Amino acid sequence: MAKRKKYSEEFKREAVGLTRQPNAKVSQVARDIGVTAGHLFRWRRELDAGGTVFPGSGVARDQELLSVKRELARVKKERDFWRDAAAFFARESS
Repeated sequence: MAKRKKYSEEFKREAVGLTRQPNAKVSQVARDIGVTAGHLFRWRRELDAGGTVFPGSGVARDQELLSVKRELARVKKERDFWRDAAAFFARESS
């Protein structure tokens, strides 16, 4: 079973802001950011209603950015290792 995805308040606010741009269609914005149009409509409704805005407990952007940077560094190390290994074996077989 897939784990339920959580979005940060900042992400939700920015997504709602994108839907309020001139000539912006909610369905297109939803596809671009990878959520359903229903989510965006609900987030807009919650923001307009006031009160407890976006009670979700998503990952903050800074934490998400940090984890992405760590992942990128790991992938770069793996890429460099395999590149060097391929060069080594290419020299050995020649």
